[in-house]
Amino acid sequence: MFSLLNLQSLLGLAVIVAVCWAMSENRRVFPWRLAVGAVAVQALIVLALFAIPGSQVVLAAVTGAVDGLAQATSRGTQFVFGYLAGGDQPYAVTNDGALFTFAFQVLPLILVISALSALLWHWKILKWITLGFGFLFQKTMGLGGASALAVAANIFLGMIESPLVIRAYLDKLTRSELFLMMVVGLATVAGSTMVAYATILGPVLPNAAGHVLVASIVSAPAGVLLARVMVPEKPGEGGAHADYSSGLKYDSAVDAIVKGTSDGLMVVLNISAVLIVFVGLVALVNVMLGGLWLFDGPVTVERLLGWVFMPIAWLTGVEWSEAGRAGWLLGVKLTLTEFVAFIELGKVPPAEMSERTRMLMTYALCGFANIGSVGITVTGLSVLIPERRAEVLSLVWKALFAGFVSTLMAACIVGVMPAAVFGL
Repeated sequence: MFSLLNLQSLLGLAVIVAVCWAMSENRRVFPWRLAVGAVAVQALIVLALFAIPGSQVVLAAVTGAVDGLAQATSRGTQFVFGYLAGGDQPYAVTNDGALFTFAFQVLPLILVISALSALLWHWKILKWITLGFGFLFQKTMGLGGASALAVAANIFLGMIESPLVIRAYLDKLTRSELFLMMVVGLATVAGSTMVAYATILGPVLPNAAGHVLVASIVSAPAGVLLARVMVPEKPGEGGAHADYSSGLKYDSAVDAIVKGTSDGLMVVLNISAVLIVFVGLVALVNVMLGGLWLFDGPVTVERLLGWVFMPIAWLTGVEWSEAGRAGWLLGVKLTLTEFVAFIELGKVPPAEMSERTRMLMTYALCGFANIGSVGITVTGLSVLIPERRAEVLSLVWKALFAGFVSTLMAACIVGVMPAAVFGL
């Protein structure tokens, strides 16, 4: 049965679309067909993996695959780093929780999944899955072949890797299509990081792996819709047909593994560097705010973000009593990246946050839309299409906003669903 919380999420969905429409470059044009198609695709994907009889078998398989990958990666990490990565300890351990080290327990997963993704692409398994989603998006949302393929690739590849799939068409994309590709890249996450997020949330969220997978998939059509609302396609433009035989290629299976590992290493280094810098900068700001006191505690960036994002979290369907902490998590995602936000979400004991709120936050946090990704987006696309760098710079902050609210829209879609769909 529907409840007030479901209606709350429905209100949030309407508010998100209305705000994006208010920021549109052409408010006289609204893509009604795309809006219906995007919402329908999102709802059907969620229902297919959570409500259809037998879907739990699929979710169990996804969870099992994630656990298997985590265990396999742990063996390799322990071989290189020994007890630092959770291997046999040379001393008595009094606090098992202190053994968790982000650099050794989470980041190595990215290397393994990146190599595995490249191998599956070379074997055409991932390629055909991507083409399937591209066909779905093309038929249900009216996207051109190149845009549909780029959107589908973003579900499994990174926001810089996915444009490589349609590299030959990047200079031919219209302003609206370029913006759409940027937004979807910021609204989704790479397959390599999906597994890392699922590993972090596994102990505190049932079906964590399934939720993270669905979160990245349903954020793609949300990004498409909001991108087209904010930067509408002009009549007669766009719709370039992509040659699906071209794009990302590897010479052999070994070449795919080596290049995939190398690409994963760059991702790991970027994530590590961004986390060090942004966590350090926030700590510096907190030191500068140390003399200020408001209500019952010192003013910190975290508390300020919690207040700012509190009503936004409420609009996704979170109860007001939990909106403060949920809003803080949204602020952490925007400033410190979704990695830190997922770690903080994983730290919240089950007794201190309802399963519904934890589930909604999983969808709301699952995307690359953070301040650090702005630099990554500009740098990556400037290399691929240097002649359009000025255009990318003019769109990137608007794309960050659209990517951020796309994940909120995904959370609203889930929040609208009856609790029984998720066994709550």
